Amino acid sequence: MVTRRLEIALRDADVLTRYKMYRGKRPPSDLLPSGIRQDTRWRTKHPLRPAEQIVTEYLATPSETAWCSFRTAYLALLEQRFREDRTEFDELVRLARDKDVFLGCSCPTRKNPRVDRCHTYLALQFIKRKYPTLRVELPSVRKS
Repeated sequence: MVTRRLEIALRDADVLTRYKMYRGKRPPSDLLPSGIRQDTRWRTKHPLRPAEQIVTEYLATPSETAWCSFRTAYLALLEQRFREDRTEFDELVRLARDKDVFLGCSCPTRKNPRVDRCHTYLALQFIKRKYPTLRVELPSVRKS
């Protein structure tokens, strides 16, 4: 718990990263990040939200093959949205240049225990490619 608090306190400001959202009470060991928190799950209107169908398909049988399909479909969706109207992406980046912005999702979960298999991980990589001067922080991935 102290380590997590120290990480949050020492991290530089003005970054785009992710955080875990919980149903019900948040565990005391996982502090809510201070900054702007945005829900990016499929039920929202966020420009980085995945489509319900690809989330449902992936979580029905979370395998390497299912992940590859999800990844391909999700990145294609982001590219399409960006190509059609990048305004919301630009606004998100502008916000993250001035304040800490945290993209929220429920992952990792029992069905999807790996944070690097979450749409927010892909979204952060996507934003980092499109806006290379923005400070984007990917979550640590534990090797099993």
